[in-house]
Amino acid sequence: MTLLACETSCDETSAAVVRQGEVISNVVASQIQLHAQYGGVVPELAVREHLRNFHPVVTQALREAGVSASQLDAVAATQGPGLPSALLVGLKAAQAMAFALRKPFVGIHHHEAHLYSPWIGGTPLRAEFERFEPNVSLIVSGGHTLLVLVQAEFEHRVLGSTMDDAAGECFDKTGKLMGLAYPAGPEIDRLAGQGNPAAYSFPRPLLNEANDDFSFSGLKTSVRYFLRDHPGLLEDSQAIRDLCASIQAAIVEVLVIKTVRAARREGVRCVTASGGVTCNRALRTELTAACQRAGLRLRLAERSLCTDNAAMIGILAERKLQRTDVRQDYDADIAPALQLA
Repeated sequence: MTLLACETSCDETSAAVVRQGEVISNVVASQIQLHAQYGGVVPELAVREHLRNFHPVVTQALREAGVSASQLDAVAATQGPGLPSALLVGLKAAQAMAFALRKPFVGIHHHEAHLYSPWIGGTPLRAEFERFEPNVSLIVSGGHTLLVLVQAEFEHRVLGSTMDDAAGECFDKTGKLMGLAYPAGPEIDRLAGQGNPAAYSFPRPLLNEANDDFSFSGLKTSVRYFLRDHPGLLEDSQAIRDLCASIQAAIVEVLVIKTVRAARREGVRCVTASGGVTCNRALRTELTAACQRAGLRLRLAERSLCTDNAAMIGILAERKLQRTDVRQDYDADIAPALQLA
């Protein structure tokens, strides 16, 4: 099977071609520089860029894969969740292509694609579902933080989710308080590498609660008040590094402890992690160490698959077409608030 996948859920326009579990091409056009000047994603601008980039991105993905549209066996796109106007671009264009080619169309849940992205690896990237085992999965990104129990392929249950600010939002919003450019997460990661994570004490929200939910708005507020009470701190470059390290340590500790604790409680021997924040070096390091101490196997999504991309959409769509009857009507609508079942 040769499948074209499209992803336009937020501020990346992406298209990928997958064949028999292998990623043949994966093209991503990012809008980070455009939105940076506004301190966050502007939906109207995101849509304009998706409309501008979609055709060139799809054309490049097909060209790199050495595939013509007529050779496709199916088309897939992100159906939700995401920005409504952004989702519309990719979903409707993909549906139109599938209709014109008289090929099956599959709408994919963005978080579910992240959920299974740690099972894509190697060079070239290809699905490794033969290695699949029950796991607790951490999905951590700019807008969502989820813990999911995955008992078998396509059999999963959400254990906990975001109550207010997600981990990625906390990185970006505390970074904005410090005057760092958007998105602040990567810059905090860089500066934290030169800072002391024990320099300042910040709360670890819900760390000792019995549930698997996440809340980072209180941490963000704590940083706001800390900066108010230390007005000269941001003039000291080392203090900024220490502050970044301390904030990062608080976020990472919550993510790691709650993930490992859930895995041990649920009796699984494997942990996976995916989503944009999984690029964070401290999270990857601390989660690796914690899983080793707990005797858990860990699969981290490849860095290229952590941020929004069509490759993970395509791999999941192909797998679903092979194992289930998921093809959809060509007029299926977007689902901006789609929940992970």
